[in-house]
Amino acid sequence: MIEKNSSLKTFNSFSIDAHAHLLFHFQQLSQLPELLTLIKKMRSLNKPVLVLGGGSNTLFCNDFSGLVIKVELMGITQSEDELHHLLQVAAGENWHQLVKSTIQQEIYGLENLALIPGVVGAAPVQNIGAYGVEFKDVCVSVDYVDLIDGELKTLSNEDCLFAYRDSIFKGELKDRTLITSVSLKLPKQWQAHCRYGLLKDLDETEASVSALQIFDNVCRIRSEKLPDPRVLGNAGSFFKNPVVSANLAEQLLSHHAEMPNYPQADGMVKLAAGWLIDQCGLKGKTIGGAAVHKDQALVLINNGNATAQDVIQLAWFVREQVLQKFAVLLEHEVRFIDALGETNLQRVINNV
Repeated sequence: MIEKNSSLKTFNSFSIDAHAHLLFHFQQLSQLPELLTLIKKMRSLNKPVLVLGGGSNTLFCNDFSGLVIKVELMGITQSEDELHHLLQVAAGENWHQLVKSTIQQEIYGLENLALIPGVVGAAPVQNIGAYGVEFKDVCVSVDYVDLIDGELKTLSNEDCLFAYRDSIFKGELKDRTLITSVSLKLPKQWQAHCRYGLLKDLDETEASVSALQIFDNVCRIRSEKLPDPRVLGNAGSFFKNPVVSANLAEQLLSHHAEMPNYPQADGMVKLAAGWLIDQCGLKGKTIGGAAVHKDQALVLINNGNATAQDVIQLAWFVREQVLQKFAVLLEHEVRFIDALGETNLQRVINNV
């Protein structure tokens, strides 16, 4: 189904209104020939094309002048081998509902990733992660449509070039893929991962804690930390946790001994962006209708009447304050979409 001049307000968790020149609801692979023809037409007119999942990591800065493809492919196929449960999951499935359904079926391995907003097709792009587990840890392969040559292709886990909040879909293949499904492998001999962050507060040892306990605790922690986008528009964590050199981390720790820090295998050190923002005294800071959440400094919210420009100005202000105080430059996780496609904060702020 194709809509013209369609509102995108319900398709982004910030609930900020923008309109798409054309909106294509991609619900079946049988629609692919029609979609590819439309994409070809858009490109001949120099119009941008945007693939949109759940809109949980997206800020529309302006009306979109081209084609938005809303991925609504559904379906889950399950199988198993001697050691693993195997899942083939369509890109339009809700990620949290997938996690919840596997727990109910006593298939474990996704529990640390509970309550991450969005759809399955967005998971490999961002290499979503939480509490010591990342999407790459459970992914076998990713199926996608190449929007340049129109072919259906598959990438193995290794070929996806997963890294912290990154993948080939944000690099070499950016703007040319439409993910249709992912293949996951979850071990029958499950092991708990509860040594990261607030999960360390679980009373049980890692050998005795259950997947359901981890799932329940992750849901509780995330519900307490992150506002419900149905109540306050937001995109979850707005900024990435920065990874800095050991030397810079050491310098910062000499002045801030309590600073959360997580040494990485490559010698770098990951810091907590929320803590850095909090130390700048920015909780509750508002610009227009946008605000830094009063309880979770990593979340920027729409108080109900925010414009995209309000959010952009606030994000810029937060980044500058952290840079001045800690010499750490925050990168945004949220995708900024202007009239011509995805852009970065620097380019957007120059146009505000």
